[in-house]
Amino acid sequence: MSGEDLSPEAQRAAEKQADEAEAKLDEAAAPPVDFNTFVLSLSTSAIVHLGAAPKEMFGGGEVPPKNLPLAKQTIDCIAMLEDKTRGNLSGEEERLLSQILYDLRMRYVRAASSA
Repeated sequence: MSGEDLSPEAQRAAEKQADEAEAKLDEAAAPPVDFNTFVLSLSTSAIVHLGAAPKEMFGGGEVPPKNLPLAKQTIDCIAMLEDKTRGNLSGEEERLLSQILYDLRMRYVRAASSA
């Protein structure tokens, strides 16, 4: 059945239903990716690899085991990003990157010394 076969009322109802479905999809969509979101995503990965993620991130289930080599690799990627973007970031972005690297490096040292 094509749209031409529907009554005007049925066509309006179908369009309204489609608009509502599209609005729900827009609400469920991930936030737009900007530099800060990207860095925070990498940071979250490192925290998971360090075994420091809260259980709530995994639906209250078991936290994955520590994987220090992957944590170090992710921290090194963030450090490389800091190096390659030097002079091209806003003050807020520079501070975020610097603070995240400091925090992750301290967490790594603690995790490595307790392993």
